[in-house]
Amino acid sequence: MEVLENLEQEIKSLFSSESSGHDFEHLKRVLNIALHIQKIEGGDNIVVAAAALLHDIHRLIQQETGNYCSPKDSIPSAKKILDKTNLPREKVDKILQCVEHHEEYGFSANGKKSRDIETQILQDVDRLDVIGAIGIGRTFAYGGAYNISMWVPEIPLEGKKYEHEKHDPSTIHHFYNKLLKLNKDMNIETAKKMANKRHKFLENFLKEFFAEWKGEK
Repeated sequence: MEVLENLEQEIKSLFSSESSGHDFEHLKRVLNIALHIQKIEGGDNIVVAAAALLHDIHRLIQQETGNYCSPKDSIPSAKKILDKTNLPREKVDKILQCVEHHEEYGFSANGKKSRDIETQILQDVDRLDVIGAIGIGRTFAYGGAYNISMWVPEIPLEGKKYEHEKHDPSTIHHFYNKLLKLNKDMNIETAKKMANKRHKFLENFLKEFFAEWKGEK
C-alpha cells in the first residue's frame, strides 16, 4: 500500500542515526512479525503496520534532548507524520493509541490499560524483539550507547523494582529486571509460543555468561 511505503521511507530517514538498538531494522522486524501475527489473530493490518513503524518516535526525542520521553509524549510528533498521509481519522486515532500504550507492562506499577488487539499485537511484538538472540544483541547495544556496564556482580540481581524511565545498574541486571519477565507478559497466543522459545535461549545464554565470568568455562 502506497501510504505505508511512504511512511516507511520517512521513518527510515528519521532513524538513520539511531544506534541504541531502536533503529530502523528493529522497526522492520517489529513490522514483519506484527503482520505475521495479525494474519493469524486478526485486527486491522494498516493500523498494526503503521503503529509498528511509528512506535519508537519517543526514542528519537529522548536521544535529542537527553531526557526521558514516554510514548505518550511522542504522540504530537507521530500525529504530524500521520497527518501527511491520507489515512482516515479513525485509523489515525487507533495508530496513536497503539503507540501511546505499547510500553505498558503487566508487572509495572500501572499495569496494562489498552485491550484492543492492535495494541496487544504491538506490545507483544516489541517485546519479542528484545528476547532471544536478537534481543541479547540489542540489549548490549543499548548498554553501550548509554555507557551502562555489562555486569556489576557487587549489586544483587533480585529485589530491584523495574522502572522503565531509569537505567539498570548493568545490562545483566536488565535481563533480570525486565527481559526474563516478558514471556509471561504476552497477550496473544501466537506471541506466547514464540516468546517461550526465545525465553529459553535467554536462560541458556545467562548460564553460559556466568560460567565464563567465573572462569569455569
